[in-house]
Amino acid sequence: MNKTTRTAVVVGALVAVGGVAVAAAIGIGGKDPSKAANTGLPPATTQVTKATLTQTQQVAGTLGYGAPTTVTAGGPGRITWLPDLGARVNRGQSVYKSDNRPVVLFYGNLPPYRVLEPGNTGPDVKLVEENLVALGYTGITVDAQYSSATATAVRKWQKDNGLVQTGAFDPASVVLAPSAIRVASLPAHLGDPANGPVLTYTGTTRIVTVALDVGLQGLVKPGVAATITLPDAQIVKGGVETVGSVATAGDPGKAATIAVTITVGDQSKLGMLDQAPVTVSLVSASVQDALTVPVAALLVLPGGNYGVEVVTDGTSRNVPVELGMFGNGRVQITGEGIAAGMLVGIPS
Repeated sequence: MNKTTRTAVVVGALVAVGGVAVAAAIGIGGKDPSKAANTGLPPATTQVTKATLTQTQQVAGTLGYGAPTTVTAGGPGRITWLPDLGARVNRGQSVYKSDNRPVVLFYGNLPPYRVLEPGNTGPDVKLVEENLVALGYTGITVDAQYSSATATAVRKWQKDNGLVQTGAFDPASVVLAPSAIRVASLPAHLGDPANGPVLTYTGTTRIVTVALDVGLQGLVKPGVAATITLPDAQIVKGGVETVGSVATAGDPGKAATIAVTITVGDQSKLGMLDQAPVTVSLVSASVQDALTVPVAALLVLPGGNYGVEVVTDGTSRNVPVELGMFGNGRVQITGEGIAAGMLVGIPS
């Protein structure tokens, strides 16, 4: 410190940006904001660094396998086999059996809705052919034409599954899902008529579901990064996958919500958790390659403007700066001559 009296007062500043509060200690300097050099040096210095600043919004979520889907049997017969609760069923495997005949899993998004035989055309034909090829049946051209080759492959598939070998594809012989499924519940029992709910399933990958206040929906869109804090305080990374478009009315006195699903990157960190409450931090704003300093490096200059004390070659000068985003204890600054790597003072 030089002979000139220098007063530094630490005050608490609460800066709210995008719903995120940052508590900061700000030094108040009594120097003239001009760039005239002086001989006084601050007690400590730090570098101006380039960084990505982010602001987050914390919301409550539930970790699980997502909403269940019901499989309903619609044919004659009785249930003669069911998978175990929690079992994974892959393409081509039995979802359940009716009169000891398997009803197997096919992948796709267009449920088969008619009996298919040679001469039929349409996207449902292509779906059946795609699944047969994925299961190893050859000699098929995957298109929208149910050809004699398609019928031959269907006949082989029927034989392998103990079905009547007609060559015509019966939609009642399969259950359709987008991918592999996990058995979530078993409302049916062995011996029940095969004409009602048999089981419910979810996906096999755990996700986080959030009932997000509609007032916060501007924070989320597919691809937005998220950080999930598990019940044991472990943190895993994720990202927003879907954002609902229809609001659900809340209880009296509560805001309406939209459904948000968040994927979880490292499933191995989740242990056996299911239907577990978690805390989700959504990235509400982000600035890349921002010039930043610790919030404590800020000075309040006469007139209420902000600045930093730039230290060069054993001297220092106050430089006015404009403030940008706050995050993680740092603040984005811009000003004449401000560059990455330069030293700025930390007021006492």
